[in-house]
Amino acid sequence: MQIAQDCVALIDYTLTNDAGDVIDSSQGGEPLAYLHGHQNIIPGLEKALAGKTAGDSLKVSIAPAEGYGDKNPSLVEQVPRHMFSGVDNIEVGMQFHAQTGGGMQVITVSAVDGDTITVDGNHPLAGETLHFDVTVKEVRAASQEELDHGHVHGVGGHHH
Repeated sequence: MQIAQDCVALIDYTLTNDAGDVIDSSQGGEPLAYLHGHQNIIPGLEKALAGKTAGDSLKVSIAPAEGYGDKNPSLVEQVPRHMFSGVDNIEVGMQFHAQTGGGMQVITVSAVDGDTITVDGNHPLAGETLHFDVTVKEVRAASQEELDHGHVHGVGGHHH
């Protein structure tokens, strides 16, 4: 069976950046299970996997536009330290949930300068070219429940 709309695919993958540093990997764990065509993974990887079958391997580089997007400078802002009430030690790299006009968003502390904290609402991989080394482990038809919910259930997927 080929990976196509409404199929479940299980993949082993290693994700690296331009420097070759491993960012994420399924090695040593369960394969990643996703529902093809339902925005469960980044668009560029989903496009690259279309038509593949169990046993296929591929290496693909995904440009920011097909990954997590380009960095948006308007999502970086400086805020006063008092906005982090209850947090005594604020450090670069810390992440917080913030309520924004677009809903709940994860922000990352990118700089600390006295009482001024710079936060970044971009995805940590925004602006990065992503390099995937992928092996397709399994392809199957999705259950009706998976289609109704828009994601995979069971091994490697979501558990209700």
